[in-house]
Amino acid sequence: MSDETERHRQDNRSPALHFEMVRRQPAASLAGIVTDICGYREIRCGHFRIVEYASLTVPLVISFADPFAIGLGRDPGDNDRFASFAAGLYAGPVIIESSGAACCVQVNFTPPGARQFFGLPMSELRDRMIGLDDALGSEGIALRERLGETRDWETRFAIAEAFVISRLAEANELSTQVAWAYRTVIASGGRTRISALAGEIGWSRKHLAAKFSDAIGIGPKTLSRIVRFNRALSLSKGQEDDWAGIAADCGYADQAHLVREFRQLAGETPTALAALA
Repeated sequence: MSDETERHRQDNRSPALHFEMVRRQPAASLAGIVTDICGYREIRCGHFRIVEYASLTVPLVISFADPFAIGLGRDPGDNDRFASFAAGLYAGPVIIESSGAACCVQVNFTPPGARQFFGLPMSELRDRMIGLDDALGSEGIALRERLGETRDWETRFAIAEAFVISRLAEANELSTQVAWAYRTVIASGGRTRISALAGEIGWSRKHLAAKFSDAIGIGPKTLSRIVRFNRALSLSKGQEDDWAGIAADCGYADQAHLVREFRQLAGETPTALAALA
């Protein structure tokens, strides 16, 4: 196994290990576009459930086995099964269930990187999953076949990475204004005022929101909420009892505001999430 690849064999929600996950950092040329590439394979039969909280990851999942059952903000139903797909941003918890026979490669994009890679208005992916053929057409189907014919993770990663790099060569970059505004929100921890962003660029708030919807999939206000939430979640791991201090540090009006945001973006209270950590 190369130095670029890290193997994880733990499940924080279950005492019994049931999956293998291999993770690789992307090439330097993909910095700011792809955060990582993962290989996932379940190794034990059963019914498994995981809840993912609101994040800024746009995944491309290419499956070689059973589909996942996925529900946005709710338990998945019989019609909520997805094999190979792309998923846009969702400002809430995502419930994922599987039966122990899933196997896939997942390429995780940043929102700006996803806009370049897919070449679609990211509003078309917001709050939903779309099939591989709808996201990438025949090129995506051919990629899935190549990956499915390969058995080792290293080769699969190399194929997926080369595909991403090749497709990006024909992509249009984000507008300078949107790219700057996105970086500013991230760097501020979600505390930058939207009116200040719009004013700095010379746009109205409405125009900024429309441009964000196309490029990122969500408006700058929702982006700020997700950024603040994830920062608060990270801080809570070291100071679980100081919720008032975390709320103030992350720019919430008060502790009650933080609790409401956690319920909406994670489906749990802060204390409940801390207990799961």
